[in-house]
Amino acid sequence: MLTKVGIICREGRGAVARQDIRFTMPTIDQAKALHRIGRIAEAEAVYRSVLVHDPRQFDALHLLGLIRYQQGRAGEAHELLSRAIELRPGSPQALALFMAALLALGRLEEALAACDRLIALDPLDLDALYNRAVVLSRLRRFDDALLAFDKVLARDGGSVDALFERGNILAALGRFDEAVACYEAVLKKAPAHLGALTNRGNALARLGRHAEAIACYEALLAVRPSDVNALSNRAIALKDLGRYEEAMASCERALKIDPNSVAALITRGNVLAKLSRYEEALASFERAAAVDPRDVDALNNRGFALTQLRRFSDAFAAFDRALAIDPANIGVLGNRGAALLAIDRFEDALATFDRALALKPDHAETLYHRAHALANLGRYDEAVRAWERVLAIDPGHPHALGALAFYRLMLCDWSKAEEFEAKLTRALEDERAVVEPFTLLAYPIGSADQLRHTQRFVRGRIPAVPRLARPHKACVGEKIRLAYLSADFRNHATAWLAAELFELHDRSRFEVLGVSYGVDDGSETRRRLVEAFDQFHDVAQRSDREVAQLLLDLDVDIAVDLKGHTQHGRPAILACRPAPVQVSYLGYPATMGVDFIDYVLADRIVLPFDQQQSYSEMIVHLPNCYQINDSKREIAGEAPTRGAVGLPETGFVFCSFNNSYKLTPQFFDVWMQLLRQVEGSVLWLLGTSEAGTRNLRNEASARGVDPSRLVFAPKTEMSKHLARHRLADLFLDNLPVNAHTVASDALWVGLPVLTCMGETFVGRVAASLLSAVGLPELVTRSLDEYEAVALKLATDPGLIASLRKKLAGNRETSPLFDTDRTRRHIERAYVTMWDIAQRGAPPHSFAVDAD
Repeated sequence: MLTKVGIICREGRGAVARQDIRFTMPTIDQAKALHRIGRIAEAEAVYRSVLVHDPRQFDALHLLGLIRYQQGRAGEAHELLSRAIELRPGSPQALALFMAALLALGRLEEALAACDRLIALDPLDLDALYNRAVVLSRLRRFDDALLAFDKVLARDGGSVDALFERGNILAALGRFDEAVACYEAVLKKAPAHLGALTNRGNALARLGRHAEAIACYEALLAVRPSDVNALSNRAIALKDLGRYEEAMASCERALKIDPNSVAALITRGNVLAKLSRYEEALASFERAAAVDPRDVDALNNRGFALTQLRRFSDAFAAFDRALAIDPANIGVLGNRGAALLAIDRFEDALATFDRALALKPDHAETLYHRAHALANLGRYDEAVRAWERVLAIDPGHPHALGALAFYRLMLCDWSKAEEFEAKLTRALEDERAVVEPFTLLAYPIGSADQLRHTQRFVRGRIPAVPRLARPHKACVGEKIRLAYLSADFRNHATAWLAAELFELHDRSRFEVLGVSYGVDDGSETRRRLVEAFDQFHDVAQRSDREVAQLLLDLDVDIAVDLKGHTQHGRPAILACRPAPVQVSYLGYPATMGVDFIDYVLADRIVLPFDQQQSYSEMIVHLPNCYQINDSKREIAGEAPTRGAVGLPETGFVFCSFNNSYKLTPQFFDVWMQLLRQVEGSVLWLLGTSEAGTRNLRNEASARGVDPSRLVFAPKTEMSKHLARHRLADLFLDNLPVNAHTVASDALWVGLPVLTCMGETFVGRVAASLLSAVGLPELVTRSLDEYEAVALKLATDPGLIASLRKKLAGNRETSPLFDTDRTRRHIERAYVTMWDIAQRGAPPHSFAVDAD
C-alpha cells in the first residue's frame, strides 16, 4: 500500500502564533510560560483554573484545546475549540487547530469546511491551502485534491511536502508514471526522504518495473536495515519477478525483526500461495488475522487460500467477515465471486460481481470474471460484450483476449474473423496474451506452436511443486493399481465413452480406482460408474495436494488423467508426481505441455510418431482407434418424426451436431454451397444459444440461402438425442476441430460421417473413427474433395444407402465398437508402461501390437 497522507498540523504550519495571543490575566501569562518550557501538567492546571472563574476565556479554551489535541484527546479538544471559535470566529490559529481535531475524529466534511473558513479569512494562506488538499485526499476526492495541491505548488514550487502528497494522489488515481516523476522531484530536493523512496518503489512496482522497485527498497534498507515495511515491499517485488526464494527470505527477515508484522505475514502467505503451498499460506494469513482481526487483506487472502484448498464454506465465512468490515472492498468481492464460480454457483457469482461493479463500474478484473459467469449461464453474447469492454479498459489484460477468442466461436461470430485471428496470433507471439490451451485447439495453430503456447500457459498456471513419489519396488505377480482421474464421472461424453472400459478391465491383473473431483449429478451414469470401479473416491472438496497424497497413500501405480486442459480439469494433482507412471487419455486431444505426464494414448492416425517433437509426452499407439466406446449405449426405441423436430418430411438432411465453437466460416461456405446445389435439402444443427442461432441464420442469408433451411435441435436426453440421428442422411464434420464423441454417436446410430482430415490430433479423430469402422472412403483431405464427396452422396440415393448398409454391418464387427478388444489393447499399453518403469528406464514411445 502507498503511504497515507500526512498529519496536517506540521511544524511551521497551522501552529499557534504566540505573538498574536493576548493575556488579560496574570495566570494566563504564567500558564503560557509553563507551557513554553514543557511543564504541560502545570500549565493545564492553570488553564482549567482560569476556566472555572471565566468559562468564556478564549486563550484558556484555545490553549487547553491545544494540550488536549496533543494528548490525543481529540473529542475534548474539539469541544474546547468549538467554544473558543464561538468567541473569536476569525481566529486562524483556533480554526487551524479545530480543523485538525475534526480530522482526528474522522469528521472530514466538517474539517473541509473549517479549511474553507480559513481560506476565506486569508486566500493566500499556504497552510490552509495545503491542509485543504490533504483533507480532500482523505475524502478520496482525488481529482479535487490534485487541483488543490497544484495551487499550493503554484505558490510554493519548492514544497517537498506538497510534491510528496501530490505523488500520493497521482498513485491513488492510478497515474503511476506521473507519481514516479513526483517522487523523483522530491528526492532531488530531499535525497533522504524515506517516504518518497518507499512510494517511488511502490509506484514502479505497479508499473511492472519490479527490478527498479527493488532498487528503491534496497536503498531504503541501506539507511534503515530494520525497516519491516521496506522488507515486505521488497518481498512483493521479488515475488512478482518469480524470485520466490529471495522473496521468502525477505519476509523471514522482516518477521525476525517484528514477528507480528501483518504486512510481512500477508506477503509471506502470498509467496507461498504462488508456490501452491496453500496450507502454509493459510497458516501465514491466519497469523496475520490473529494479530489484527480486522485486517481485511488478511481475511481476504485467507478466503483465497481456503478456496484453493476447496474448503469453500470456510472461504465464504472469511470473505463475509471481511465484507462486514469493508462492504465496498472490490478485491474481497472479486475473490468471493471467483469462489462461487469454482463451485458452479453462477447466478450467485454474477450477483457478487454486479455488487462490485456498482462500486467501480470500470474495474477490468471484475468485468472479466463476471463475463465468465455469464458464459457459464449460456449468455454468450453478453459475455463477449463484457470481454470486449475489458479490453477497451485494459488493452493489455492477459486473459480477456483468450476468453473472447473462444466465445466468439461459441457465438459463431465471424465478423472480422481474419483480423481477429491475426490479433490473437500477434498477442501470442508477443507473449501479451495467456490463452487456455483448449481454446488454441479451435484455431489453425500447428502442433509445435501448440506445445510452445501450452508450455507458457502451464508455467503461469501450474508452478513447480515438491514431488511426492517414493520409489516403487518391483512386485512380481501383483496387480497393477490403476487410477482414473476426472471431473466427468457423470452424464458427460467421457463417461458415455469409457463406462464399459472400467467395467471390463481384467481384475486378475488390475485393480481399478475412480478418483472423481467433479459434481455428483445423481444420474444413472454416475451410479454405473461408481459400481464399475473397485474403489471410488469423491475428492471434490480436497485440494490438489491432498488428492495427490491420497494417490500416494493408495499406492497407485498408474494414474490416468481423463481431463487434461479442459473445463474443470485439475492437472496440478499429478504435478506432485504421486504415481510412478502418469498418462493422458481421452479427454484432451493435444499435448499437456508438462513434464509430469509420461505418455499420451493415441493411434497412428490421430498422432503419428513424427509428431513426437511437438509433444511433451511419449506417444503410444493403440492398434486401431485410440477412442474407447461403450457397446451398451442405449438408443431410444422410437425416433421422432421429421415434422416433430422441425425437419421437412422430404429432402436430404445434412447434419452437424458439433458444438458451435467447432463451426467455421470456411466449412459453412461449403455447406451453404451444398444447400444451393441440393434442392430441398436442409442443414440440421445443434442449438447452443439464441445469439448463435441468429448469427448462423444471418450468415446463411448473406450467402444467398434462405435461413429457414437451417434447423436447430434443442438439447435433450442422450438416448433420445441418439435416436433422432436416424432422421439425418449425412453428418458433416469440421476443421480444425473434428467431431469426437459426436462422430461416434452418429456412427453408433448408423449415420455416415464425412470428414476432412487435419494436421493435428484434434483434427484427425474422425478419420481414425472412420478407419476403425471400415469407412475410410469418407475421409477427405481438402475442402474441394470434401464438397465433391458430400454433393455426390446427397445426389446419389443408391450410394448413400449402400454406405448406410455397410456401416450397419460393420457396427457389429469393426474394432471401433468392440469395447473388449480396445480394452485389451489399452491394458497392454499399461503393462508395457509399467514394465518400463519397473526397469528404471525413462518413458519412450511404442506401439501396441494388434490381437
